[in-house]
Amino acid sequence: MKKACIRFSPPLRLAGYACFVLLTISVLSSMPSPVLAVSAHQVTDDRPILDFPNSLTFQAVISSGSPIETVVLEYGAETLTCGTVVAKAFPDFERGNTTRAAWTWEMRQSGSVPPGATIWWRWRYTDASGQEFVSEQRTVTWLDDIHNWQTVSDGPLFLHWYSGHQVFAQDLLAAAQTGLARLKNDAGLQPEKPIHLYIYANTEDMKDAILYEPSWTGGMAFPEYDIVIIGISPSDLEWGRSTIAHELTHVLVGHLTFSCLGDVPTWLNEGLAVYGEGGLDSASQNQLDQAIRSDQLLTVRSLSAGFSEIPDKAYLSYSQSYSIVAFLIETYGQEKMNALLTALRNGMTIDDALLSIYGFDVEGLEDAWRQSVGAAPRSASAQPTAQPTPTFVPTYIPYAGAPLAITPTPYSIPTSSVSNSAPSLVEEPPTVLLAIALAGCCCLSLLLGGLLVWVLVRRAKKGESHVTQ
Repeated sequence: MKKACIRFSPPLRLAGYACFVLLTISVLSSMPSPVLAVSAHQVTDDRPILDFPNSLTFQAVISSGSPIETVVLEYGAETLTCGTVVAKAFPDFERGNTTRAAWTWEMRQSGSVPPGATIWWRWRYTDASGQEFVSEQRTVTWLDDIHNWQTVSDGPLFLHWYSGHQVFAQDLLAAAQTGLARLKNDAGLQPEKPIHLYIYANTEDMKDAILYEPSWTGGMAFPEYDIVIIGISPSDLEWGRSTIAHELTHVLVGHLTFSCLGDVPTWLNEGLAVYGEGGLDSASQNQLDQAIRSDQLLTVRSLSAGFSEIPDKAYLSYSQSYSIVAFLIETYGQEKMNALLTALRNGMTIDDALLSIYGFDVEGLEDAWRQSVGAAPRSASAQPTAQPTPTFVPTYIPYAGAPLAITPTPYSIPTSSVSNSAPSLVEEPPTVLLAIALAGCCCLSLLLGGLLVWVLVRRAKKGESHVTQ
């Protein structure tokens, strides 16, 4: 059976297509047009205002579909910490669907972050419906805008400067790379993150950029931020080469050993820093040789804490620390030095770390080192040497600079202008207070007992007198 096939002529097919298109357009046009939804919750004009180095103001316009009930600013700096650290501020604002919030971080009250640090912030707010919203996290570099900063880089190193030709900056960058190569080869130290070096034109410019710095500051290392700041003029290039290698070492050591469990003794930290420079200059070597000959060396235990602020003793502290570190590296190799730093990071004491890696404690190290440099044996003490507590130490280097050119190791900056009250310098132990209280009670008891005896005697005498009469 044949199937019937209906065919339309071309004009009829064209007319059918036209009717279909018109019908489709008619149906679509009768449907309501979609409306693009615009979120009522948004943060605009979200920008920081820097008053470097004194303050940083965060401000933003916050909008919501219903009245805003709470606004919290969350902020912080990108730095090594023992845990997640989020600071919170509660700015004043007017309740409404749209409000402007602002809060100022007063660096002179809380303590400043170093120039070049990255600061982040975000806004967390709730509206009358109970919904909570968080704005996009933003960042800003904490740095002055009065200098025309330029940057050169090589691998993980970024050198920022504004005074002097590019040849000057490249020279300092090459010195930093030389220090990195030496430390990697001899001590197993290498950068884990990019390191930023900020070179100010002189120490006065650098001091204007930081707060709470010692008056003799020539450069500073901030290992937790991977930042170095130094004041170097083009005329002090030789000084700058040594300083940049020294402070760069502090960043590497501090980053590798960062821990909330232990610390690195000063002789090891500063000795490695001088080692990173390339060693001692002739004057420092002569001073160390003289101390060896006259048996005026400092004990290694005493070098675990703060160095003396007397220049001669300070320079000897650095020279001796370098010699001790060089002895460990050249005698036992860089793998053991790296293992020593790792053990300290993991919370081991310096004595335990030395024993586990080298087979001797601090006194054993001193004995071995003294023998290696031809010094007299260590004097035995009748009393055990207490483990000193590490303190802030000024870094009296580089040796190639002028005697007054001093750079410090990083120090703690106060986190709040309102700190916990310091304990009294004279505090009575609980046992003393208890003894005083007991003595007072005894005196009072004796006084009452004596008064009672006196009353009884008086009454007895009156009774005898009455009977006699």
